[in-house]
Amino acid sequence: MNRTYLPEGSLLDRPENIARCAEAESLLRCVAAREVLEGVALSCNAQHDLSVKVGPFIGVIPRTEAALGIGEGSTRDIAILSRVGKPVSFVVTGVELTDEGEPRPILSRRQAQALALSQMLTTLRPGQIIPAVVTHLEPFGAFVDVGCGVPSMIGIENISVSRLPHPDRRFRPGQRIFALVTGLDRDRGRILLSHKELLGTWEENVRSLTAGMTVPGIIRGVKDYGYFVELTPNLSGLAEPKAGYRLEERVSVYIKSIQPRQMKIKLLLIDHLSAEAQLPAPRYFQTSGVLTRWRYAPEDCQKPGAETVFCPTEVT
Repeated sequence: MNRTYLPEGSLLDRPENIARCAEAESLLRCVAAREVLEGVALSCNAQHDLSVKVGPFIGVIPRTEAALGIGEGSTRDIAILSRVGKPVSFVVTGVELTDEGEPRPILSRRQAQALALSQMLTTLRPGQIIPAVVTHLEPFGAFVDVGCGVPSMIGIENISVSRLPHPDRRFRPGQRIFALVTGLDRDRGRILLSHKELLGTWEENVRSLTAGMTVPGIIRGVKDYGYFVELTPNLSGLAEPKAGYRLEERVSVYIKSIQPRQMKIKLLLIDHLSAEAQLPAPRYFQTSGVLTRWRYAPEDCQKPGAETVFCPTEVT
């Protein structure tokens, strides 16, 4: 499916967006079409109206038009304030003249979000992969923009197979990612998401590794019997205990053995790595299409492992 409504910032530099924002006449033509455009929010006044750079013009998004739920009180005003300096999606509802006779576009981000949410709740299906942009992080999960600023959340337990102390160990605000639809709550207007299924199965992640290699990792768990070291977001191994290492430290490890039937990787801690020695960005094994089932463990593995089956019905 070709998604019409993308996360904010996706349209800003596209030639068609630039052309439609260039003249008052072209903006007026967009009113009837309810076409979604983008500009940059320049400031927010004391009444929480947004001033937006729209081509050569300065448009305004009134407070109640700045986000779904603002008028009803279900969305806090921080959703408006936090857009300053960032791209915003909108539809043009009119063009008025200022006291100086300059065109001033009147805009609605709320209507753009309503269009996006309506289409997504109608056309998306569980198991479908969609683009998203991380907006902010909380201890319990990552909030993302799935289209025109429509928010959703990926719970911390669904970010990766490797357990995390906080989503900021995997994501940063503004990061473009892919997410997986797990359900559609049409009554509440919510799109439910996961992420870990896109980072590969155990077999897919271990495929590039062999015994005898030395690779970087992060210590994600400390036990009396050893350290759990994350090699990729969906793959960890167990290193023998060694004094002087700490939780969340970046390290290099030697791979002693790989045991697929037990889903085990035995490691030796080699050295400390600086905090700047970043691991490669998470690798996505699939970025489009629809999944019906995802099983983390190898088929002949003696351990069950995580499994996700995508139900075609919506959440009620």
